[in-house]
This record gives sequence, C-alpha cells and structure tokens, in this order.
Amino acid sequence: MFRSCRTLLFAFLVGIAYAAQAAQPPNVQTPNIQATNIQPPNVIYILADDAGIGDFGCYGGNIISTPNVDRLALEGMRFTQHYSGSTVCAPSRSVLMTGQHTGHTRVRGNAKNPGLLKEDFTVAELMKSAGYVTGCIGKWGLGMEDSTGAPWRQGFDHFFGYLSQTNAHHYYPDFLWRDGRQQKFIENSTQRKHYSHDLFTEDALSFITVNHRQPFFLYLPYTIPHVDLDVPEDSRANYLGRLGPETPYGTPGGQHYRHEPNPHATFAGMITRMDRDIGRIMQLLGQLGVDDNTLVMFASDNGATSAGGADPEFFDSNGPYRGIKRDLYEGGIITPMIARWPGMIEAGSTTDHVSGFQDLLPTLADLVDVAPPMNIDGISFLPTLKGHPVNQKQHDVMYWEFSEQGGKRAMRKGDWKVVQLKVSTTKPKPVELYNLVEDPYETTDLAESMPERVKELTSLMDAQRTANENFPLFHSEKQ
Repeated sequence: MFRSCRTLLFAFLVGIAYAAQAAQPPNVQTPNIQATNIQPPNVIYILADDAGIGDFGCYGGNIISTPNVDRLALEGMRFTQHYSGSTVCAPSRSVLMTGQHTGHTRVRGNAKNPGLLKEDFTVAELMKSAGYVTGCIGKWGLGMEDSTGAPWRQGFDHFFGYLSQTNAHHYYPDFLWRDGRQQKFIENSTQRKHYSHDLFTEDALSFITVNHRQPFFLYLPYTIPHVDLDVPEDSRANYLGRLGPETPYGTPGGQHYRHEPNPHATFAGMITRMDRDIGRIMQLLGQLGVDDNTLVMFASDNGATSAGGADPEFFDSNGPYRGIKRDLYEGGIITPMIARWPGMIEAGSTTDHVSGFQDLLPTLADLVDVAPPMNIDGISFLPTLKGHPVNQKQHDVMYWEFSEQGGKRAMRKGDWKVVQLKVSTTKPKPVELYNLVEDPYETTDLAESMPERVKELTSLMDAQRTANENFPLFHSEKQ
C-alpha cells in the first residue's frame, strides 16, 4: 500500500544506517481494579507532532534519515491502518487519553479548549491504579495549571513540558511546567540556549533511569516536527544544500510562525533529531536491562501540515493518501504506528488491523489486567500485538468530527468510508462515499451511484456523537 518500489531497499538501508550509529458520554465509570501477581511490562508511548507516514523510511520515505524509528519497525510490528484521534493536536490527544472518539471525548477541537474534567478517566489514571509510576513529558494540551485538566490532576505522577499547545509552537521557551510549577529558561530570551525537545529527552532518560526498577508508564508527546521550523545547527547541517534550492519561509519579524531561510533542511533535521533521541531511549533500556520488559509504541498525532513552511508535498509526508492535517480524508488521520516488545511481538511483522488512538486505553487495560471504563469507543489490539489475530475484535465503526473550517465529519465501517464537509453551515455539502479497499486514496466518490448505502451510513454516522456545547458541530447547535 505504501510506495512498494522502495520497500525492498528498506531493510538494507536501515541496516547500513544503524551500523553507522495517547462531551463526556453518560455513565462512564471508574474501572474495578483487580490485582495481579505478574509484574507487567513497562510502557513507553512516543508521539510525534504533525509527522506523516512518508517522513519515515519504514513507511517508504526516502528523503529523511530515520534509522531508529526504522529499527523499531524491524524489531517490532508496523501498523498500516492506524488512525489518529483527530486531525489536529488537542482532540487527538483527548481521544488517546480517554479512549473515546471525537463524538464522545471531552476535547474535540483546538479552539475554545476547556480541558479535561475531573470525571474524565485517562490512560494515566488506569496505569497508576495498576501500580505504575506515570510520567508525561512534552506537550499536554488538555488543561492549564489551574484547571481539572492539568496532567498532575489526570493521573500523572510527573509532568514536564508545555501545558498550552500554542506555547509549544516555540522551541526556545521562556518557561516550561514541571510538576505544577514553572521552570524558567531566562537565557532563551537572548541566547536560544535551551531547545525544548532536548530538555524533554533528558527528562525522559532521567525518568526511565529513576523508575526502571518498578513498572512505569511514560507518555512522551514530543513537539517535533510541529512548526515553528526550528532545530539546532548540528541536526540541520547534513541536509543543507542536499535537498535542492530552498524557498525561505516568512520574513524576519513576521507574525505567527518564525522566519526560516532553509525550511526543507530544517524540517528534515527536526525529524532526524527526534529519531536520534528515540535511539538514545532504546539504548538506555538495554543498558538498564529492561529492554525485553518494555513495550515501546510510536505514532503521530495527525497527518502532516503545510503551515509555517512545512512542505508535505516535497517530502511526500502523507504518502499516497489524500489530504493533510485538518482534513478527514485519510491523509489527515492515517498515522504511523509501530509497537516493539521483544519476545512478545514478532520482529519485522506488519498488520492491517484497523485501529486508532481510542484503542490505547483498552489495550493497556488488557495488558495490565484491569477492567476499562464501560463507555469507551476503543477496543484492545493486544491480541494483534501478541500474534493472535483470530482473537482480535474488530471495530464496527470508526468516527471523527472536527468543528472548525465549517465543520467536518467522517466515519469508516468495514471497507466503506463517508465524509461530509461544511456540516456547521446552513448548506452542508453532500455526504461523500468511498470504498477504501478498492480506492484507498479516496479518488472516486461513489455517493451518486449508491444512494441507499449513503443513506444507511449517514444514519449510522448521525448516531455516533453526543452534543458538546464547547464544540457544536451542526448549525442548529450553534444557535
């Protein structure tokens, strides 16, 4: 499905490169915890920000060097039909944390984000109740310091990073949040001394080292490669002059995103720097002797963006798929997903199991033998990880909604997918229909030729959501 002409080169190239070096629906209940005598594995969930499948060699990318992510795939399982929770940052993370798709989860958009509430039950709370020490390092986006959505009020023992996604656009911050208090970086105002991604990696390495003798859950939502495009020179140097003529982005002192004279080299350098640090994490697990007892997962929060100088067309970031970030076509919501767990996950395996961010919570509940909340939308993909596809339950439907840009919604049921645009307006667009098996890139709308199927799937799509006053979807809800 992904650029097959490059697939045969993948293992060879990786070998050379490596030799060189996660509205509240009603009746959600706290799970009934039952203890187990078997020590469960550590779990590390690494989340890239706005990275597309084509940015990584293991998914067919051939521009950016990603030997460590590629090695995760060679030593683990690569998912080919894994969906992000949403097409933008905050709601995607809300789906990841709560196990509820965007028709039910608390946070459904970036704008007017109220954060999670006390009654929302998160992956961190589940893991903490199972005896894990829990850490979140990076970009949160689901509640500010004085709200119920702050990470230290949502099950995390340790937090270091950005609470606000807007602040996370800047890689040399004046401050970051550490366990409820601001940690200031005064030098960044004049010297650009503390690159936030590097701070996150060092804190992650410390968290693992301090806690490796007990079960730990580390959620590591990196901000790379989300714009601003910005990376230290040592990561950009190898790409300067190698990617063809550059078109500078923006102007010095311009508004919103920073000026960048070499956007292609900088973007590639950001991905490679993240990849380098994933390698450092994997190396540390081996040094501490916990490599075989650690499940490591890697994904991205949505499709690649074209904002701020990012160029998904140049990098073929979303592969052959239609759409980018903020779209509900496949290119906006298909994400890389890799899972590695030596001795439990078959090395070099691939799965076409249809899964998504809402599945993380029930998968980890299954892993640690804890009952998940009753009204979640996810299903455990642990049987797939362990190589037991016959025991794998399947989604009846996958659903997304996005209340910005005139309102959008989409649903997948089996091979079929429906997409509707401008649903928040007085003149919604007609529902589009695609067969993802015959037309995975959504080039042919079958709605006119199959009106009965459109009617059936639209009725089912209507039933997938509860109203949310902060994120009204239909025009009637905005009155």
